[in-house]
Amino acid sequence: MSVKLPNPIDAYVGSRVRMRRLMLGMSQERLADQIGVTFQQVQKYERGMNRIGASRLQTIATVLAIPVSFFFQQDASQPLTTEGLGHLAGLEDLSDFLASKEGLGLNKAFMKIANRGVRESVLRLVTSLANATECILARSQAVTDIHSDQRN
Repeated sequence: MSVKLPNPIDAYVGSRVRMRRLMLGMSQERLADQIGVTFQQVQKYERGMNRIGASRLQTIATVLAIPVSFFFQQDASQPLTTEGLGHLAGLEDLSDFLASKEGLGLNKAFMKIANRGVRESVLRLVTSLANATECILARSQAVTDIHSDQRN
């Protein structure tokens, strides 16, 4: 029996529902009550396991006080594509991060930045820090490997 994998766009839309819900401090139960489904259904929506229909998505957008387009935005100038979404494990990591105290705090602060240029600068800074960290970890692993080879 094969495992059904969520469609990457459904998973992305679900992750945006989760992100906004968490930003508002709303529980899955409360969202479920307000849109007329069970909290288990909200969980499935957020993981992308169940596709959200158009009328339900409109209801969710109204409850979360955002436009429907929020669920499809990767970049304000680009429509949603699967390019850049990564594999589903990456989206699960994103959901875990957004559920964390640090992730929620970072996202709340980032959304308060009104200037697009400043937001892009912050994104470049964080990307540079992440790349530098990857380089440091790779170098550290290489040194460990060298020492291990020398002992053997």
